[in-house]
Amino acid sequence: MSTPFIRLHPSDDVVIARAQLMSGSTVDGVAVRGLIPPGHKIATRAIAVGEPVRRYNQIIGFAHQPIAPGEHVHTHNLNMGAEKGNFERDYAIGQDVKPEPVRQQASFMGYKRSDGRVATRNYIGVLSSVNCSATAARAIADHFSKRNNPAALANFPNVDGVVALTHGTGCGMDTEGMGMQLLERTLAGYATHANFWGVVVVGLGCESNQINTWLAHSSLREGDTLKVFNIQDTGGTRLTVEKGIQLIQEMLPRANAITREPCSAEHITVGLQCGGSDGYSGISANPALGAAVDLLVQHGGTAILSETPEIYGAEHLLTRRAVKPEVANKLIERIRWWENYTAINGGEMNNNPSPGNKAGGLTTILEKSLGAVAKGGTSNLQAVYEYAEPVTAKGFVYMDTPGYDPVSATGQVAGGANLICFTTGRGSAYGCAPSPSLKFSTNTALWKKQEEDMDLNCGEIVDGGVSIAEMGQRIFDMILAAASGEPTKSERHGYGQNEFVPWQVGAVM
Repeated sequence: MSTPFIRLHPSDDVVIARAQLMSGSTVDGVAVRGLIPPGHKIATRAIAVGEPVRRYNQIIGFAHQPIAPGEHVHTHNLNMGAEKGNFERDYAIGQDVKPEPVRQQASFMGYKRSDGRVATRNYIGVLSSVNCSATAARAIADHFSKRNNPAALANFPNVDGVVALTHGTGCGMDTEGMGMQLLERTLAGYATHANFWGVVVVGLGCESNQINTWLAHSSLREGDTLKVFNIQDTGGTRLTVEKGIQLIQEMLPRANAITREPCSAEHITVGLQCGGSDGYSGISANPALGAAVDLLVQHGGTAILSETPEIYGAEHLLTRRAVKPEVANKLIERIRWWENYTAINGGEMNNNPSPGNKAGGLTTILEKSLGAVAKGGTSNLQAVYEYAEPVTAKGFVYMDTPGYDPVSATGQVAGGANLICFTTGRGSAYGCAPSPSLKFSTNTALWKKQEEDMDLNCGEIVDGGVSIAEMGQRIFDMILAAASGEPTKSERHGYGQNEFVPWQVGAVM
């Protein structure tokens, strides 16, 4: 820690405190005015009302009060500049596209499926079609719980577990509307996910989300690895639970017969998440994860950046990397959709950051977004997908999702992510069955406080002595290890089932 502050670009108007700074101390040649918390911003020049403020050499907001050199820059004197309207971003479509990297070859120990896909875990899943069948679905999975009934899976060491993924929707909604389409797509993505050997789907019988209609819309049909039935047809809850247990008992020997074998890293698809961000997120963990993404892309793998409300105002950094104009235009169209969606619901895009983000040093969504896009590295943007669409492209891609982490990651997993990487500066307790989730702290204080939940401390970058490239290599190695079966911290704690949260839109009827 050679200096008490971090300057990210010579043209920036602010520097970032490495630790708490006292009034009268000196940063970047100016005297600090007042107490500055760690991760927060200090002005390095006088900024007049209405002037833009830059961090990463990008606009993060506009001064709505005069800001003196050495003063704390935060919500009390910086905002989105609504009176100026939405400032223009130079989308410069395709301007930063670069030659594809030389292909590298790394491998991990995965489960090969008959259709050519490769899994990082080997689960059996129990899905509910509607909230009304959630209790029965959970009772089925609980019978095979390693904590409650360890004998149930004792003879099946190659099966990671039986998990119930339930939700709070499926009825009281337009059967042809966008909400139903999203739910059907999400359930189809999980029902066919590589990390599930087999899936049992439990319905009630009279719900809006009719199982047979869902099967038809999703081009699915029952078979050895997909079983569906309803409580009303089966004869009630007890008989439903018994039937579900029997079906899974029949699946277990076949699921257990598969073993891990060497597989190319091209079969790894990582969903990128950040939650509980702070002022260090865009300095340490996010760019380090971006460096790991670039390595994964070099090895033929895929990384999915998402959380559209959290790349708002920084989308121009992605359109510049789009390999085709239609890719960039699809991303811009999703941004416009979100502007309208928040407006008609009485909100605005700057409703994000959260209170925790602001306490950690982030002021506007523009600032948060500029740090969030760093998770995507520098690789070309190959494709843009809507929520829970199957991801078929290789390389760096984008999926439109909300910023709320469980909803966003649910869409990514439905799209095919077989591993999640999650950065946090405020602390996170999260997992995402059936895909393992790795969590990276942005600062050492968080690592010391919540080490049992964090898989890696990227705060060493802020502390000094570890480069982003070196941390990126550590993350890439950790991705390979987790994909090969090394349990993550969240898996050890049993996270994953409650974090299945399909995106709900539209009226509840």
